[in-house]
Amino acid sequence: MRIYFRIFALLLIANTALAQGNFINDSLDKYIQREMKRWNLPGMAIAIVKDGKVIFVKGYGYSDKIKKTPVNENTVFQIASCSKAFTGTSLALLEHYGKLRLDDKVKKYLPYFKMNEEWLTQQITIRDVLSHRIGFSTFQSDFVNFNSSRSRKELIENMATILPKHGLREAYGYCNMGFVSAGEIIPAVCDTSWDDYLKYHYFIPLEMKHTSSLQKDFFASANASKAYSMVDTSIVEVEAMKLDNLGPAASISSTVNDMSKWIMMQLAGGKYNGKQVVPTVVIRNSRISNIIVGDGEGNGNNFETYGLGWFLKDEGGKKVVLHAGGVNGFLSNTVLIPEENMGFVVLTNSDAQYFYEALTKVLIRDITKQSFFDYSKQYYAYFADKTAREQAKVNQIRNTAASYKAQPADYKKLEGSYYNKQYGKITVVAKDKYAEIDFEFHPMYKAKVRFLSPTSLIIEYKDPTLGVQEIKCDEKTIEIKVNSSLDMDPYLFTKK
Repeated sequence: MRIYFRIFALLLIANTALAQGNFINDSLDKYIQREMKRWNLPGMAIAIVKDGKVIFVKGYGYSDKIKKTPVNENTVFQIASCSKAFTGTSLALLEHYGKLRLDDKVKKYLPYFKMNEEWLTQQITIRDVLSHRIGFSTFQSDFVNFNSSRSRKELIENMATILPKHGLREAYGYCNMGFVSAGEIIPAVCDTSWDDYLKYHYFIPLEMKHTSSLQKDFFASANASKAYSMVDTSIVEVEAMKLDNLGPAASISSTVNDMSKWIMMQLAGGKYNGKQVVPTVVIRNSRISNIIVGDGEGNGNNFETYGLGWFLKDEGGKKVVLHAGGVNGFLSNTVLIPEENMGFVVLTNSDAQYFYEALTKVLIRDITKQSFFDYSKQYYAYFADKTAREQAKVNQIRNTAASYKAQPADYKKLEGSYYNKQYGKITVVAKDKYAEIDFEFHPMYKAKVRFLSPTSLIIEYKDPTLGVQEIKCDEKTIEIKVNSSLDMDPYLFTKK
């Protein structure tokens, strides 16, 4: 999953304009309507659960801006990394049934699992890959993996090409491939796919009728939302991601109505409608801290850790269990506050906003009986400034490209096949006034490059969510970069 925006160290000033604990009943509906206009958010849905019942559920805006299709409680969104809690719970459930131990080595079940060094390959456990502690930095290799035409097995095998930036269990580094690896252990121990395991252990027992881990079901659904993002300064429809190969990390699509049932089960110690869907001990084990994420400084809490597909932190003296999700055009949050027997889910259809996160923090403060603070107003000021600065930079490099007098012969020199150990091959084809790049495993990532100088290019992708980047080049190499929300690292390709 891609966590698009995590906002840290913002000024927190108490604002007591609304009485503690009354926000949901008195102001939530109007607040959402007002702030969606501020953020130009096409559509969203929310469900809040308390004491085993849905106390608030509503859709806002449109799932399709052109057709003006209203969002409702059964509109289907991609929930992205909110999928990870399903995977973490599944591996804990398999341990409960004696099929494996979370501290077993991954290699025991996946012979093809391999890291860059043999000793590391032999040491990594199931708990490690479910806890973001295998040594990769956050989002490392996600450019290679998201939207790729490679299979899950091929992506796992390719982990051997990645050089970890930290030692094993030394630091937290958000790693989608860890969850893909964990998910593929399921068919190795019980002869059923990750997708079917979720279907028969959660989706059917919890009556999640509009939920699936298969992308074909999302794209075939009449209730599926369109995906929206910001291109230059406009909110436009973008192509939703195809996530099957990253399934255990990110591929579930669902509705707030369905997700409210998942929340009910989680808050009820694994029970739903009087039936024990998941043993209570499994629920508890999925929320044990396995790695420190941070000390919470600047976020108003004292700690943040990671369990098995859940972030864990304190808010207002209460334990909060949560996970965000983000892919092209969709941002989401699933939140549990067990001591209050409450939880909620927020699903949105634009990745050009922080409102999903602001609303999450507002609701957590209300549920934990803290004073109201308008995070949305604060986050928007930050977002507007950041967006303006980024657009100014894009405009500047586009102007530089337009004024640079590159010749067709310059682009001809770029032609050829280039290779990167992690990625594979890209092919550069010269045109008169630019060159095109084709990506071996990402046909949708076709890009156009123009010279900024003899040693630099501007790259603009067919998929606008990858951003407009300034990259380096010479006679033998081309650097590839994408938006840091997908991958923070550049990739150097060498001509062969």
